[in-house]
Amino acid sequence: MNYSFFDFLKLIGSLGVFLFGMKLMSEALQKVAGTKMRQILSAMTSNRIKGVLTGILITAIIQSSSATTVMVVSFVNAGLLNLIESIGVIMGANVGTTITAWLISVLGFKVSMSEISLPLIGLCLPLLFSKKRSRKSWGELIIGFGLLFIGLEFLKNSMPNLQDNPEIFTFLQEYADMGYASYILFVLIGTILTILIQSSSATMALTLVMCANGWISFEIAASMVLGENIGTTVTANLAAMVANTTAKRAAFAHFVFNVFGVIWVLSIFPFFLRWIEQLSVFLGIGNPTTQIEAAPMALSLFHTVFNITNLLILIWFTKWIACIVSKIIPIKEKGEDAFTLKHIKIGLLSTPDASLFQAKEEIVLYGKNTRDMFHRVTECLDLSPKDFDQPFEKLTKMEDESDNVEIEIANYLTKVSESKLSTENSKRIRSMFKIVSEIESIADSSLNVAKAIYRRNDQHVTFPEELTRKLKHMFALVEETLDVMCNNLAVEYKTVNAKKAYEMEKAINDYRTVLKQEHLIAIEEKKYDYPTGILYNDMFSECEKIGDFAINVTQAVKEIGYEE
Repeated sequence: MNYSFFDFLKLIGSLGVFLFGMKLMSEALQKVAGTKMRQILSAMTSNRIKGVLTGILITAIIQSSSATTVMVVSFVNAGLLNLIESIGVIMGANVGTTITAWLISVLGFKVSMSEISLPLIGLCLPLLFSKKRSRKSWGELIIGFGLLFIGLEFLKNSMPNLQDNPEIFTFLQEYADMGYASYILFVLIGTILTILIQSSSATMALTLVMCANGWISFEIAASMVLGENIGTTVTANLAAMVANTTAKRAAFAHFVFNVFGVIWVLSIFPFFLRWIEQLSVFLGIGNPTTQIEAAPMALSLFHTVFNITNLLILIWFTKWIACIVSKIIPIKEKGEDAFTLKHIKIGLLSTPDASLFQAKEEIVLYGKNTRDMFHRVTECLDLSPKDFDQPFEKLTKMEDESDNVEIEIANYLTKVSESKLSTENSKRIRSMFKIVSEIESIADSSLNVAKAIYRRNDQHVTFPEELTRKLKHMFALVEETLDVMCNNLAVEYKTVNAKKAYEMEKAINDYRTVLKQEHLIAIEEKKYDYPTGILYNDMFSECEKIGDFAINVTQAVKEIGYEE
């Protein structure tokens, strides 16, 4: 065999150039999409059909079904999508990814894009040094596009020549003439290659090149394409390993969907291939079994028709798929603690905008959990010393967990800040740092109120009924303030109405002033003893601090709204 190790390295290097070009183009496309991605993603929740269309659109934009499915898993984990809605989006992603195959087969085999790729890169190179983010992203997009086709040309030229290396053809033929066994074998090969390379687009490119060079027949290439559909599901399943149960189910639904599609196609494989051949001839592409030059486009046609047909069949069975994955992956999260990460466990998404959207959802949950923590504190006021021990232990644990969550969110924001950020996103991150710090301070003050109650019980101090009534009124004001804060965290930043937040903060401050004056008079008139007065003062003073922290959160949220 006249094919050296150096030739093999050239082949691997060619694949590397192709992959790098694909990655650069995909990431640049996402940057160009910018904030529009969040608007597109919000449309997912409408209905099943819109979910499918959204999946197609997003995958067509970012040129990566894996990125789309990982994003979907993340949004399921965040509670933005339910399981059935996510299945629709994933189905759409399978169709959207077929555009990549058409791009490669048309421009890579029918048009000599490699001849204009280098001039195109040279033309757009100055854009990389532009200070304007949008221009830089467009430069990266076009350069990635050029590198993709340069890599494809290298790939085609690095493949062994069958005339010089007939041993390869003989070797492949041994395994390509076993009927259905060959189909299944090459489905497995396609699956394994995609898992190893972590890119169905790259594996598709390899398959197209091997088919165009006559290495493998059209039937075997089609089998590999089926395997690539299964292999591409692995990325999302790996991402979901650290996610919640629903997210795991969404990722596994992608696997079930693709595997089921492969099974039914294999059951009628000869007939399906014959139909594709006839359709290819009808469309003027040519017969891929007799015309090698027609094979790449016919293979792209097979890929598209298979995914569209699979979608049209299974879209009516999304509830069944949801039931299957729900039975296979049961719920294990009933005993989860309140202060745990649920949205950013998967890690950074493919763009800063998407990552910050995910961070926002985590912060919303952090705010709600902190509000619930304070509510637990208010319930402790009337508890007996005996009944208070267990809730106090839980509150202490919650505060420790709150500290950890703050650190985790801050670390996540730090990682996002290391990406190439727009001025807008840089300011947004700074505001988010402030928000999580203020929320954690609310948790600290909530625990301080609980500690004051603990000291009251430990010292056997009994509050007069009037003091208890006034504290409950203060607690009610704080709870309402925290509700307003949580609402402001959850809405679109541009629509934040801070008026109610300022009103509540003023109400807390005014009431604190009244309580302070009354407290000083009561101490002078000896209506209650000094230790009681200290505990009472500590409680309403901490409540006033919580009011300050809450308004700081709203102000930080409003700052983001101004920036947007």
